[in-house]
Amino acid sequence: MPIIGQAAAQAPEKDQTQLFTAYPGNVTDWLWEKTRAKEFLHMASEEVTVTVRLIRSFEHRNFRPVVYHGVSVEQTVREFIEFLKQDIPLRPSLPPPFRNYKYDKLKIIHQAHKSKTNELVLGLEDDDRLLLKEESTLKAAGIASETEIAFFCEEDYRNYKTNPILSW
Repeated sequence: MPIIGQAAAQAPEKDQTQLFTAYPGNVTDWLWEKTRAKEFLHMASEEVTVTVRLIRSFEHRNFRPVVYHGVSVEQTVREFIEFLKQDIPLRPSLPPPFRNYKYDKLKIIHQAHKSKTNELVLGLEDDDRLLLKEESTLKAAGIASETEIAFFCEEDYRNYKTNPILSW
């Protein structure tokens, strides 16, 4: 018995012929259309992999990356921040200073296939373009697959930006 798709393999032998009788083309065309429909639905609810860099201290270059898979780019930045605030304290792999910190702002560090900055923690330029506005969606803010984002305290960032001195 040839296996034609997962649905045909799971159907009893007498019902396999009924699976394809309603489709005017051949079996290969039917499977191709079914696959394309699944791809379209997957693209409609696009999910990406994002690396979030938790910045505890700019002066001491103290940060930890956390990778998130399956992040929906249709959610707003505010919803993603709330998700991060709920998720970070529950991660046992992070030390307590990172889990209990007051993060409140997101900024794009790097996007896939684009140039990187020379700053080791976070670049201080292009705030108007790279700081994420809470009312926009992640997709509108420029988040795509393999984007690296910084999550930090906005007050610490402003203090460091006015006086960018490293402690070591």
